[in-house]
Amino acid sequence: MRDLVISVAISAFIIIFIYQPVKVEGTSMMPSLDDQERIFVNKFVYRLEPIERGDIVVFRYPRDPSKSYIKRVVGTEGDRIRIEGGQVYVNDEPLDERYVPPAYTDARSLPEIVVPPHCYFVLGDHRSMSSDSREFGPVNESYIYGKAVFGYWPMDKLGRVR
Repeated sequence: MRDLVISVAISAFIIIFIYQPVKVEGTSMMPSLDDQERIFVNKFVYRLEPIERGDIVVFRYPRDPSKSYIKRVVGTEGDRIRIEGGQVYVNDEPLDERYVPPAYTDARSLPEIVVPPHCYFVLGDHRSMSSDSREFGPVNESYIYGKAVFGYWPMDKLGRVR
């Protein structure tokens, strides 16, 4: 009985404070993450290291904080971001986005913006099907609560999230 109580306590601690299971809802992160895919989000990592370009983050939707979104960080504070015909430029350099296959791009453009302090510019990998910073602007770091780290369902997607 003691071992069971200890196991439950450790499991609860890990789930509450470190890793949270999350179900991806929607197609905005395809092909990296599929609709209904199950992943673990590390809620502690950003206390130890900064949020970086390329991270897939989970955050409270700025227009309705009761909802959560998952997107990829493409710009950090101070970055100049512009999109021309679907090509993302960060500080006047084209962003190499191997994770966005040609079938998932779109031709939208966005005039240059500078990412404000303590904010991040996020985009979905399925650009033509994503509601992201092009629509609601940069996300304040206080809204970001985790980094997608590990997929566990379906089994063919088992492994580190990239």
